[in-house]
Amino acid sequence: MKANIKTISVLFLLTILSSCGYNHMHVLNQNHNNTQVELSQNNFEVLGQVKGSAEVNYVLIFGGRKKQELYNAAYSEMLEKADIVGNAKVLTNIITEQHIGGYPPFFYTRTLTVKANVVQFTK
Repeated sequence: MKANIKTISVLFLLTILSSCGYNHMHVLNQNHNNTQVELSQNNFEVLGQVKGSAEVNYVLIFGGRKKQELYNAAYSEMLEKADIVGNAKVLTNIITEQHIGGYPPFFYTRTLTVKANVVQFTK
C-alpha cells in the first residue's frame, strides 16, 4: 500500500513540475482580398519574411484577451513591420502558429505568432 502511495505521489509531482508545451499551426488564407497579378515576367522580388506575435497569461483558466484579439494584435504587429503602405508590396503565405506552455490549469501562456513572406513588385 505504501509503495502505491509513493508511486502515485511521484507521478503526480512529475506531472505538476514538468513544463508542458503544445504547438499548433494553421496554414490558411486569412486574407480575403482578391487581387490578380500578371506573373509572366520576372517583375517581383521576395524581400523576406516578417512576423508579429502576441501573448496572454492565464491563471486558473482566467486571463486576458480572447483568441481573436490575440490574433489581431499579432497581425497588426506583422503589418507594421512589413511597411507595405504606399509601396508595391504584398504579404503572401500567411501562417499562424500557436504555442501553449506553462503548468495548465494553474498557470499557462498562450503565444500566437503570424508570419508572412513580403513580395515587392517592380516595373
